[in-house]
Amino acid sequence: MTDALKVVARTDDVNSGVRDVEPIAAGLADVLADTYCLLFKTHSYHWNVEGPLFYAIHNLTEEQYEDMFKAADELAERIRALGQFAPMSMSEIVKRSVIEDTPTTPSAGDMCRYLAADHERLAHRLHALIDVAGELKDPVTGDLATQRSAFHEKAAWMLRALVKT
Repeated sequence: MTDALKVVARTDDVNSGVRDVEPIAAGLADVLADTYCLLFKTHSYHWNVEGPLFYAIHNLTEEQYEDMFKAADELAERIRALGQFAPMSMSEIVKRSVIEDTPTTPSAGDMCRYLAADHERLAHRLHALIDVAGELKDPVTGDLATQRSAFHEKAAWMLRALVKT
């Protein structure tokens, strides 16, 4: 085995002007965990939706889970740019997330309502991260959290609008 394969990741001190990276990295890890859990939930609904709104929900959820997959990478890379570790196990992802599993197979309408509520929950956590990032002089994380919040707020609106009666 070469020495290159023996390198073990470690945290780094980053001196970019951010006052305290640990709470920011923790907030990012929470949002990353929520994103990953919501991505899976959205993808599972995408696979299993049926009924007259199948096509609309199937396509909308595909757009959303693809966006969240890319976002997960951006969130993890921001954690690493701050010199901290991104979550490395599914148990940590599940433990950090506020996104809950659906206990039974929901109707197409309930899928949309559950996902909309989850997107709102994640947007709320992102708003808190924006505040922390501002207090600790981290505009990069603040910008990322603002962009992600805008996505989740729009996703919630679209899902709610789809099932309005």
